[in-house]
Amino acid sequence: MGFQRAPDAVHRLATDTSGCLLLARNPKALKRFNKAFEERLVAKTYLAVLAGRPQGESGTIRLKLAKISSEAKGWRMIAAKQGKEAVSHWERVQALGAHSVIRFAPETGRTHQLRIHAHKGLGAPLLGDPIYGSESQRGKGAKRTMLHASSLIVPREGKPAIEAHAPLPTDFTALGVSEPGPRDG
Repeated sequence: MGFQRAPDAVHRLATDTSGCLLLARNPKALKRFNKAFEERLVAKTYLAVLAGRPQGESGTIRLKLAKISSEAKGWRMIAAKQGKEAVSHWERVQALGAHSVIRFAPETGRTHQLRIHAHKGLGAPLLGDPIYGSESQRGKGAKRTMLHASSLIVPREGKPAIEAHAPLPTDFTALGVSEPGPRDG
């Protein structure tokens, strides 16, 4: 049973991020889902392996992010007073030696938000991050940026919410990451 038209992606994931991606089967659904994302009604959960151990067990990160570009480094996002607000809630769900597994629940959806929040907000880049990670940690224990969109809940008026959960990818389990329990609060 095929679709009459190709589905449209409602949101984006970075090239090497695994996990849940919502697709709309028709323009009416796309409009409804886009509105839910714009109104911040969609609950998104990500798991990340950090190349380090942040202080504390949980919290909220608020940084303003802006895009910069240079000939030497290409484009990337930075924390900047003139940027757009980006908000993520986080909690440590597992310690892996020198690394940490963090569950992020972003309120906003800025480009590279979780990568910057890990690096600047928690003081440890995502393991394998080629843009924000240090030269010394790239490729050590990860062949990609260790970020996984683990769940997505989209409310729908008069209908049950759409709920999706993506199991841990094999590169996460190979590092010893285990499926975390339900989110606190």
